[in-house]
Amino acid sequence: MNAVNASKRGGQGPARHIGTDERRLRLALAHRLAPTARAADAPEVARSLVALHGTDPATVYLAVGARLTDAGGAVADVERALYEDRALVRMHGMRHTVFVFPTELAAVVHASTGLAVAARERANLLKDLTVGGDGHLTPEWLAQVEASTLAFLERRGQATVAELAADEPRLRERFTYGKGKSYEAPHTVSSRLMRVLGVEGKVVRGRPLGSWTSSQFRWATAPPHPELPSAEAQSELLRRWLAVCGPATEGDLKWWTGWKVTDVRRALAAVGAVPVTLDGDGDGVVGYVLPDQVDAPPTESDEPWAALLPALDPTAMGWQDRDWYCAPKLRPALFDRSGNIGPTVWWNGRVVGGWAQDREGRVVWRLLDRKAGREAEQAVRREAGRLSEWLGDTVVTPRFRTPMEKELSGR
Repeated sequence: MNAVNASKRGGQGPARHIGTDERRLRLALAHRLAPTARAADAPEVARSLVALHGTDPATVYLAVGARLTDAGGAVADVERALYEDRALVRMHGMRHTVFVFPTELAAVVHASTGLAVAARERANLLKDLTVGGDGHLTPEWLAQVEASTLAFLERRGQATVAELAADEPRLRERFTYGKGKSYEAPHTVSSRLMRVLGVEGKVVRGRPLGSWTSSQFRWATAPPHPELPSAEAQSELLRRWLAVCGPATEGDLKWWTGWKVTDVRRALAAVGAVPVTLDGDGDGVVGYVLPDQVDAPPTESDEPWAALLPALDPTAMGWQDRDWYCAPKLRPALFDRSGNIGPTVWWNGRVVGGWAQDREGRVVWRLLDRKAGREAEQAVRREAGRLSEWLGDTVVTPRFRTPMEKELSGR
């Protein structure tokens, strides 16, 4: 959308221009990446970023560690917040993706993004059971299994699917997914039902089996939360996200939330978002900021900084249009074929390289941007040492591997 269209729709033109350098400064401060902006604990990081990508379990810990004043306590801090204090919760959110949210946002996420996805998922499951089952997998049968499963889970507190299936054997029932199609495959009721209950906000991921890098989780009943009107929840989620990631375009917001453009525009109007122009092609790209964020951050906060961020880090995955912080020429090395970004090296608000752990667990990195310079190289080396110190003997292999990560790791 150009500035003219924004003016026609909103009744006023963009308030001012926010250039790429200012966007990078805002990112450094809001995303807790500048050394003076680092946080004290995991809940503070999560609240600052709204959501931490949880598809790869290790990402949550590495993303928090990169933003803590004392990174050495990242693992214990995240585990305490997730499993003891319950200040954080791992649940399905935007774009049907697993995230870690501050617990107080659970109701907002569920009402703003989960309900529509949940309705589709349940309808698809019922259809697949009817088509691919043997006739007794009816909606009534599923309702009985669901109620029984939730009762057993409540009794246990946390449980694996295998443990729940021991309590409720009907979870082991099998049906044919995509019957008659080229992708036909056997599914168990347990795998699909737990997914549906997750997007419906009835269950959440609990403590993993094994270490903090494990992708095998127990399930737990979801913490109780109020039911919010969808429009109210969408406005609140967008307000929080713009506070962290503004300025952002309609395209960025539609991509990050997974909403329809009409929902995005309604929420923008509800929070009083202010249009600004951004660097880009043509006559100016229009982005939006909250009313109290039109003014530029103080220039004394513009200090040099480096960061080693993990695969799927919420900053690297924060916007659909990434040209202003990740040059297109770097992407073939840093992204996989599905668009997932791998471990990245940052210098002053832009991606300049990638990193990995080699066979011995050492943090190794490479700068891809020749303009980064000696100061960047020295700062990155310090951050690599900081990361190596708190990782210790733990070796993390990203769930989605990218060309550079594979090359540097030698694994």
